[in-house]
Amino acid sequence: MNGAWDKRAGYAAEATALSLKIPYNEPAVMQRLSERLTRELLQLPSDRQIVVVCVGTDRSTGDALGPLVGTTLARHAQGMFDLYGTLDEPVHAMNLSETLYTIMRNSKQPYVIAIDACLGQVASVGCIHLASGPVRPGAGVNKDLPPVGDIHMTGIVNVGGFMEYFVLQNTRLNLVVKMADIIAGCISTAIRNIRGAPIPYALPD
Repeated sequence: MNGAWDKRAGYAAEATALSLKIPYNEPAVMQRLSERLTRELLQLPSDRQIVVVCVGTDRSTGDALGPLVGTTLARHAQGMFDLYGTLDEPVHAMNLSETLYTIMRNSKQPYVIAIDACLGQVASVGCIHLASGPVRPGAGVNKDLPPVGDIHMTGIVNVGGFMEYFVLQNTRLNLVVKMADIIAGCISTAIRNIRGAPIPYALPD
C-alpha cells in the first residue's frame, strides 16, 4: 500500500501550482482556501468519489487536528463524500494501512483529501497549507507510514526540530481547535460548491 500515493511524475509541478499557505487568523483565510480547493475539485468527473481522510489521534493535543476536522465534517457529509478519521474512530499509525486498503476496496477510483497536523518553523506556526500530492503522516516524528492523498491540507501546529513528541503533547488546544474549524469549513464549502447547494460556513468566534 505504500506506493498508492507515492510521488509520481508531475506532482512537484502540480503542488507548486496549487500550493497555498496562509495563517489561520488572516481575515480572508476561509474564502481563499475554499476557493482554491473548489477550483481543484471542479476538475473531477462528477461521478468520482471524494474521500476525506483525517489522520491523527486525540491522545496528543497537537495531533488531534485531524480527528477534530473529521468530527466537524461528519455533521456535513450528507452522502457527498466518504469520511475516515474522527474523535470516535481516529485514523492513526496503528490503523492507517488498514484504512487505506478499505478505501481502495470500497471506491473504484477515490479522490482523497488528506488532513494532518505537522510541525514547522516558528514563523509558520498557525498556518494552514493546501497542496497537491500526498501527505506523509508521521514524518515529523520519524515514523515510516504510508503516504496518503491526491491532495492534502495540513495545519502547522507547533515548532519542529527538537523533541517532537513532547512538542506535540504540549501544543495549545485553542490553536488546534480554531485551525480544525477553518479546515473543516473550507472542505465542506468546496465540496458543496461542486456536489450540492452551497451553504454559508461562518468563521469561528
